[in-house]
Amino acid sequence: MALVGVLSDTHGRLASEAYAALADCDAIIHAGDICSPGILAQLEALAPTYAVLGNNDFAEYGDAVARFARPVIDGVRFLVAHYPRDVQIGFNGCAGCSAGDPIPQVCVHGHTHVPRLEWGPAARPAQFVVCPGSVSLPRGGFPCSVAKLEVSEGRIAGVRIEALDGGVLLEWPEAQG
Repeated sequence: MALVGVLSDTHGRLASEAYAALADCDAIIHAGDICSPGILAQLEALAPTYAVLGNNDFAEYGDAVARFARPVIDGVRFLVAHYPRDVQIGFNGCAGCSAGDPIPQVCVHGHTHVPRLEWGPAARPAQFVVCPGSVSLPRGGFPCSVAKLEVSEGRIAGVRIEALDGGVLLEWPEAQG
């Protein structure tokens, strides 16, 4: 079982609480608006990190960071982009994947600064659409947050978006009780 941490919209600031929230992750995804190469270096110190450019990022990261990322982590296919529209898959694919490409199991985006977790018909043809919110500038009345996905051998066992204090904002499977 691998734990994948997802964050977005750091805007040049990675608070110690955000760093600590990702310390148990086996891989990290940054969905753009990084705004400092130092942040990627900090995240790489924790785990292998996959990142995409946001609307406030420039070519300061070299070839390792582009508009899209398509990591496969413990057999699970991800599509990562900053803009929500770039991961909305239609009949002809989407900006991040073309018709005929393997369908990602998890589509990740940033930009909105508002946590989002969709599955089932709302996420199709992917299994999940995830926006972790923002670790520095949250919107919509939400606290600073990250997402975490438990993946193993090509399957997603659990997804949650949590506040930096550890409180769960959204999760699948949904808690019973």
